[in-house]
Amino acid sequence: MSPTAALELDDIQHILLTRTPAMTGRYEFLSFDDPAGGRAWLTGLLDRIQSAADARATMDSSERWITLAFTWQGLRALGVPRAALDSFPDEFREGMAARADILGDTGANHPDNWLGELAGEDLHAIAILFARTDAEHRRATDAHREHVARCRGVRVLSYLDLNASPPFDYAHDHFGFRDRLSQPVIEGSGEVPTPGSGAPLNAGEFILGYPDEAGPPHGLPQPEVLSRNGSYMAYRRLREHVGAFRDFLRESAGDPDGQELLAAKLMGRWRSGAPLVLSPDADDPELGADPMRNNDFDYGQMDPHGYATPLGSHARRLNPRDTAVNMNRRRMIRRGATYGPALPAGAPDDGVDRGIAAFIICASLIRQFEFAQNVWINDETFHELGNEHDPICGAQDGTLDFTVPRRPIRTVHKGLPAFTTLEGGAYFFLPGIRALHYLATLDE
Repeated sequence: MSPTAALELDDIQHILLTRTPAMTGRYEFLSFDDPAGGRAWLTGLLDRIQSAADARATMDSSERWITLAFTWQGLRALGVPRAALDSFPDEFREGMAARADILGDTGANHPDNWLGELAGEDLHAIAILFARTDAEHRRATDAHREHVARCRGVRVLSYLDLNASPPFDYAHDHFGFRDRLSQPVIEGSGEVPTPGSGAPLNAGEFILGYPDEAGPPHGLPQPEVLSRNGSYMAYRRLREHVGAFRDFLRESAGDPDGQELLAAKLMGRWRSGAPLVLSPDADDPELGADPMRNNDFDYGQMDPHGYATPLGSHARRLNPRDTAVNMNRRRMIRRGATYGPALPAGAPDDGVDRGIAAFIICASLIRQFEFAQNVWINDETFHELGNEHDPICGAQDGTLDFTVPRRPIRTVHKGLPAFTTLEGGAYFFLPGIRALHYLATLDE
């Protein structure tokens, strides 16, 4: 198959290629005590799972969207043969919790502190239930609960309800920053990159069975039906400490304009989404909302020293653009949503759990997701900074710094507090539609 071969949209689960207009939903984490019960659960959902082709054709009329994915332990629990299980890469077989040291998930972020039984071997599957409305959310979750009850040995370990609480929505996090601004485009997907987003990447960077940026596919799980049109998802549930973030801004910057600028320096963009490279001194909401302009910049030529966007800012770490080596082999697709109610402006921290629960989708967990976590997010020497992690999602223990380059004297914020805490995570395999049917009929 050539790099420009058409994608098999009818065999790819929709989440890989489409972003639905869902406003609410739920992640349900399941365990299979009985292989036949697990396969019965899967069989009962097969006709409700939309492919990318289905989702695109019905986007305006659909009220709910379902995605299913499995851990390595879950594939084993369904009865996948040993030879097939052994063909998966080591990082997926081990699971996210076992690779905490590699990922920098230490201290408060350690799997020992995770919620929802996500760190244990009983986590076998996730059902992602997105809905357009609250009413459809209730109907879909009720229907799924009844379905689970009919399947012997299938248990819901935990769940997380999602919401788009005013004044924010799925396109903003609880800190108030506009999200979903920089996503790679897959060759053959039909999408056209916006200026500055880079050329379309070969499908194999994200979808198994297609050539990637290095050439033909290799090292795929077997049999082919299992991996064809599949992918991997790294799930991360990040609690956002909104009160702590606001306190830090107030204590470190003083007046409201200074606080907004410092917030933008930490993120790399203003809350509107306007990039600091293009608007270094003041927010520009029109720029932030314009997809034809809000990604049209680089760092190497336009801001090599970080005077506009600090070298260690969140956006610059997670997408170094032209300053990274082999950047096309590090790109990832991000899907997810917010959970928990918004903290009203000016209100003190209320202790309520709120944050982002996201999936990072890629063809290689180790080359893409784990590289980003280890080298970009939690490497203290990123860009030779010396004592810094990602200020937003990196592991923070109160001993690290954040540097804002400035002429003639830079500003170093010492002892950065944690603005987020990892409350759960897992590695999932996202099968294609035909692979789901294969898994459902393993005993036949």
